[in-house]
Amino acid sequence: MKAIFYASSTGNTEFVSKMIKKRLEDFELIDIASDGISKMNDCSSLIIGVSTWGEGDLQDDWEDCYDELQEMDFSNKKIALFGLGDQESYGDEFVNAMGTIYDVVSKDGNEVVGFTSTDDYDFEESTAVRNGEFVGLVIDEDNQSSLTKSRVDTWCQEIKNTL
Repeated sequence: MKAIFYASSTGNTEFVSKMIKKRLEDFELIDIASDGISKMNDCSSLIIGVSTWGEGDLQDDWEDCYDELQEMDFSNKKIALFGLGDQESYGDEFVNAMGTIYDVVSKDGNEVVGFTSTDDYDFEESTAVRNGEFVGLVIDEDNQSSLTKSRVDTWCQEIKNTL
């Protein structure tokens, strides 16, 4: 099974999830607010979408599932991440929630694919940056919505053959 797991408070993460699903048709779309995360155990490939809230916090539904997520075994799974954040208002913790999820899914040396460039973003700090790149696709619907489609298209093309 291949699936995109997301949660959305304002609809932005759901919107991006659906854009990715259109480009990666063999992926099931799973809203963790209603379906939880247990189906991750059945996945060979998964994409996790998370938005950052407040001062670098996980979105509420991800926060509710965080303990269960930490107990999961991600070995032998192909994983990609995407995160949403606001680089202008929250430049000190831009997409930190994606960094939090990355730490969990990669903790045993599991491979995460789909790293992207930090170019064309203007932020101060982010725990989602490793070795000079974001650990996944980064979307800023608040300030750069005109770039969302091209960023999703490029990223999906890059990860399509690895997931």
